[in-house]
Amino acid sequence: MELHDYIRVLRKGWLIIAVFVVVGVGVAALFSTLKAPSYTADSKVFVNTQVGGNASDLVQGQAYSQDRITSYAGLVNTPAVLQPVIVDLHLNATPASLARQISASAPANTTLLQIEATDQDPKMAANLANATAESLSTVVQSLETTDADNNVSPVKLSRVQDAVVPLKPSSPNVTLNVLLGLLIGLALGVAVAVLRETLDTRVRTEHDVESISAAPIVGGITFDPKAAVRPLIVAEDPYSNRAEAFRTLRTNLQFLNIGDDVERVVDEGDGSTRPGRSFVVTSSLAQEGKSTTTANLGLALASTSSNILVVDADLRRPKLAGYLGLEGAVGLTDVLLGRVDVGDVVQRWGKTNLYVLPAGRIPPNPSELLGSARMKKLISVLEEQFDYVLYDAPPLLPVTDAAVLSKSTTGSLVIVASGRTHKNQLKSAVAAIEQVGSRVGGIVMTMVPTKGPDAYAYGRYGYGYYGEEQGDDRKKKRSRSRAKKAEAAGHTASA
Repeated sequence: MELHDYIRVLRKGWLIIAVFVVVGVGVAALFSTLKAPSYTADSKVFVNTQVGGNASDLVQGQAYSQDRITSYAGLVNTPAVLQPVIVDLHLNATPASLARQISASAPANTTLLQIEATDQDPKMAANLANATAESLSTVVQSLETTDADNNVSPVKLSRVQDAVVPLKPSSPNVTLNVLLGLLIGLALGVAVAVLRETLDTRVRTEHDVESISAAPIVGGITFDPKAAVRPLIVAEDPYSNRAEAFRTLRTNLQFLNIGDDVERVVDEGDGSTRPGRSFVVTSSLAQEGKSTTTANLGLALASTSSNILVVDADLRRPKLAGYLGLEGAVGLTDVLLGRVDVGDVVQRWGKTNLYVLPAGRIPPNPSELLGSARMKKLISVLEEQFDYVLYDAPPLLPVTDAAVLSKSTTGSLVIVASGRTHKNQLKSAVAAIEQVGSRVGGIVMTMVPTKGPDAYAYGRYGYGYYGEEQGDDRKKKRSRSRAKKAEAAGHTASA
């Protein structure tokens, strides 16, 4: 994952991260509130070695004290030191339990020993620190005595700082606990967001598509919750973002370089030729928007004064005639069976340059019909008569119809539903086309969100918004015109 991928993950998972942060801070605050406060007091002991007065003896004594002070710090938690403390302070404890409240440390290159005691009673904490320092001095003097006759120890521990009763608790540190809770919650939230993105196998962005196929992304159709109610958005709401996305797809399709396929050329009759432009519109699975994309792309192409034909080649579940409001009882199936001529069943949609060839009756052998020699001949005939021919074909994974049909056309447009199509499904769909020797001309992403980190790049530049703005301006002009007419009518009535 690159930097922009992590940024997108953070944008997508901000709610999860926020929840973990709130939970972390809440747990830390609750812990700090419920935990009983404890106090820490410390006393300091100076370790001195009794030697002669010359400089050499003093240096040796200093080195000896520094070497031994670490051992003295280790003696603090031993029963020899803590048992007298328990007796002196009349504690109901054992040396092992008391050792958890006492600690000792020696700063480097010094002969000072710091003893810390912690307790829920601040006064007891100070008494523990002082009593431990006193007991340690006695034990060290006893252990370091080398002369049994005069009972004199060469090492002397002097308490140079008595522990005082602390005024503020040392624990819990509310600020520190809350900060730690925030950092832990933040780390867990980011980890969960990244893990969620890693385990998500759905195609959501252009980067996901580019990692699977080298085919160009020729369009991104924004998500419309009312698509089922108004499938022909180019005709019903031409100034919407979604309609503009289809016009962008139209433009990209016109400049799409399929490749140097010299065999697929159409004779114009005047000695000139042009490349054949017939595309199979398909998808990995159903419900990805291939039929509505075919219909709207046909309408967008027809608005450029080209002769466009859309063919309902889904001979299993035809939908194109229903979307366009045309009669679909007779169509492609009947032409392939030789019952009717293609010119008798092609229908013009309104007064546009869009023509429609419905599917007709559903045959028992769709794959065989679409892969027949008669179908190949029909494709050639239609390419000569129309500038663009779009074939609405079944999905690639359930059946082979689209793959068989794509072999005889210029190429395929694979529809990918953002957030719905899985990466392995798209990979299998592309492989199904390539295995028959055909090519993926382009990939169209549908159901793309208009906002958020997964919004398609074309939608971020506001092409559709410009159209909406134009539509709003026209509406405002019509409103002002009606207002002027009403005002003029009012003046006439008054007169």
